[in-house]
Amino acid sequence: MKTMRKNIHLLKDNTQLKALYTMIRDKETKRDDFVFFSERIIRLLVEYALSLLPVVPKTVKTPAGATYKGVVFKGGVCAVSVVRAGEAMEKVVRDVCPNIRLGKILIQRDEHTAEPKLFYAKLPQDISKRYVLLIDPMMATGGSLCMAIDTLKKHGVKDDKIIFINLITCPQGINKVAKRFPKVHIVTGAIDKTLNSKAFIMPGLGDFGDRYFGTN
Repeated sequence: MKTMRKNIHLLKDNTQLKALYTMIRDKETKRDDFVFFSERIIRLLVEYALSLLPVVPKTVKTPAGATYKGVVFKGGVCAVSVVRAGEAMEKVVRDVCPNIRLGKILIQRDEHTAEPKLFYAKLPQDISKRYVLLIDPMMATGGSLCMAIDTLKKHGVKDDKIIFINLITCPQGINKVAKRFPKVHIVTGAIDKTLNSKAFIMPGLGDFGDRYFGTN
C-alpha cells in the first residue's frame, strides 16, 4: 500500500494488481470474469481498510501452551454501501467480516448537471458509535461521496471514523473530498488521469454497476 498524502491510500502497483485491473477495464471481459476479478481487488482493498482501524493489546494462549501478545480491534465497525454500484462490494465485506452490520445510502447523479441528489438512507441505529466502511466502486467528481459523508455526519459519525473504499477514482474527486473532509480516509486501487466532458472517469472501466450486475 502506498500512501499518497495524509489519509489517501493507494494500493501498491505490481504485476498482479495490473493484471486484475486489465481484466476489469477490458470491454471484452465477460460478466462472470468481471465479477470474479473485481471481487479479488475489492478484497485487497477491504483487508487494507481494516488495517487502518485502531487496536488494543491482547495476550492469548496458543494450543501449544505458549503465550502470544497480539491485538484486537477497538470499537465496533459497520459498512455503508452507496446504492446501486456499492452493493456489488457488500459480498466481499461480508466474507471478510461475517457479522458486520450494513447500511445503505441512495444517491443519484443528475444526468444534465452531474450534481448528486440524496433519495434514501437506512443506517444502523448505533452508527455514531462505530467506525464506518463506506463502499462505492467509482468516485468521479466526488460530489456523491461528499453527500454520503454529510449524511453519515448528520447521524453522528465523526470524520476520522469514516474509511471510504473505492476501486477507481481521479484527482478531481480526491481533491474535492480531501479539501472538505481531510480526516476521512480514502482507500483506492487506482487513480485515473481525469474526467471527460460528461464527468466519467478516463480511462475508467465504464459503468461498474451495469457490468457487475449484467444490466449493460
